[in-house]
Amino acid sequence: MKAMILAAGTGTRLRPLTALRPKPLFPVYTVPLLHITVERLVKAGVREIMVNSHHLSRQITDFLEHHTGSGASLSHSHEPDLLGTGGAIKNAADFWDSRPFMVVNADIFSTIDLRQVYAFHLRHRPAATLVLCDDPAFNTVSVDAHGRVIDFSAQPGGGTRGPLTFTGIQVLDPVILDYLPAGRFSHSVDAFRAMIADRLLLRAFIPESAYWRDLGTPERYRGAARAHSAAEAWRRAFAAELPHDHRWEPLAGDGSDRRWFRLAAGGRSLVMADHGLRPGPAVAEADAFVAIGRHLRAAGAPVPSIFFADTFAGLVFLEDLGDTRLQEAAAREPERGRVLEWYREIIDRLVTMAVEGARGFNPAWAYQTPRYSRELILERECRYFVEAFLNRAAGVNRPFEHFKEEFERLAANALQHGVQGFMHRDFQSRNIMRRQDRWYFIDFQGGRIGPLQYDLASLLIDPYMDLTCAEQETLLEHALQRLASRRTVDPARFRQSYTHCALSRNLQVLGAFGFLGTVRGKPFFTDYVPAALTRLNHRLAGFAHGGFPRLRGAVAEAMARLKIEDPDARGQAEK
Repeated sequence: MKAMILAAGTGTRLRPLTALRPKPLFPVYTVPLLHITVERLVKAGVREIMVNSHHLSRQITDFLEHHTGSGASLSHSHEPDLLGTGGAIKNAADFWDSRPFMVVNADIFSTIDLRQVYAFHLRHRPAATLVLCDDPAFNTVSVDAHGRVIDFSAQPGGGTRGPLTFTGIQVLDPVILDYLPAGRFSHSVDAFRAMIADRLLLRAFIPESAYWRDLGTPERYRGAARAHSAAEAWRRAFAAELPHDHRWEPLAGDGSDRRWFRLAAGGRSLVMADHGLRPGPAVAEADAFVAIGRHLRAAGAPVPSIFFADTFAGLVFLEDLGDTRLQEAAAREPERGRVLEWYREIIDRLVTMAVEGARGFNPAWAYQTPRYSRELILERECRYFVEAFLNRAAGVNRPFEHFKEEFERLAANALQHGVQGFMHRDFQSRNIMRRQDRWYFIDFQGGRIGPLQYDLASLLIDPYMDLTCAEQETLLEHALQRLASRRTVDPARFRQSYTHCALSRNLQVLGAFGFLGTVRGKPFFTDYVPAALTRLNHRLAGFAHGGFPRLRGAVAEAMARLKIEDPDARGQAEK
């Protein structure tokens, strides 16, 4: 038989996503819908397929030109002006022959057996066979007691079954061409109504258990992508089918817009990170998460396994590491020596990740910047601090230019003697998990090449933890020794970069706390402002000859406005 795939729609309900990619090329578990539809038609016995197009037609033709090995002949019909479902069928009149043919919408996903549909049509020989299902969002078709389609307006009492939804899957006798006008826009449903009026038979094929989903809206597309990605991830993780009684458990996130879920069934579980639909053609956060995560895993870094990802839908399924972070583990541990031993283990793994993770790292994986650079420090750390924390959260109104000279000096000193490696950039206690006495690192999607000193500072000055200055110094020395076993390091230069990286990190943290607390309305982060601001004030007081006088003055004003005291810094200043 022959078939047509209706792929010319503009995808209005899926804008702005369809501004860059036509709806038929949206993927479901990484495979374009059009590919899935072609393969299902071929499996049903179709050997010649016509695909019409209008919106972003070049992408459709590129797909068809490169789709080989399906066993079917693929043809293309471009519509400069949309012809509608009926006009598209009529426009392909020269393609059809005397046999019944199949027509399928390109924006649906289903497991309906198309071979059974065609066999049903041949057995009953109606003018048209329409595949129907029950979907309350679209139910309009009425069917009588004999399985005949009798109405498309969902009139009460119009049939003994229904109303039901027309799935967009149909087998048509060529007689329909007599009911379709040539060369202009028309709906096939109008032809069906005219055929019913002329007493032609339209039969309903109603599968009892098959899956069908219209993917015309972001919500419906995401629902289908999540369901089928979850099943595929479960097969890859556990070599088993996802049980029907599985459950989704929402997990608490932190500062990002991502949503987290635990997929659990039968004592097994995965974690899903939902990044949202891809916003555009550029590298997205989900792309970075997957590429960097798999690279680090291959390099021996303690990161979770990624079992499956659909980065267009923004879904990533990974190993479940449980719920214990370093922050919670340390709070429950009564022996301080044990906590410090944990830190040494984590630093050992951090050094390994920085060194091994840099080998073969592709800067194109990064979705922000490929390297930790002067521009990043000035814009995403220093300016972030000024605008989101000083001005918005603390009410200290200073322009960024007021600190420009000091920030330029900060950036230069942070980078000058940085030991380059893979840089996590948010390496703090809430991104370090403990499972079965082992430590794992998460939230690595912001990774890039940069100074190891920055991640080390992120760990040691972490405002979620309470490491003393003496403990920080001990752990810094441990890191130096660990790094020295792998490469030549000048301790004095290493420390100079570390000190300035720590200052830059401190600014970034406060900028994030200011933004998340005031703009995003997340008070959890506001609770840690006193600790982060006190550490910043203490750090500024430790620079020789005043170091950063303008920054120090603004921080002092912020502390006064927020009523935060730092007696340690005051004592150092008096000395």
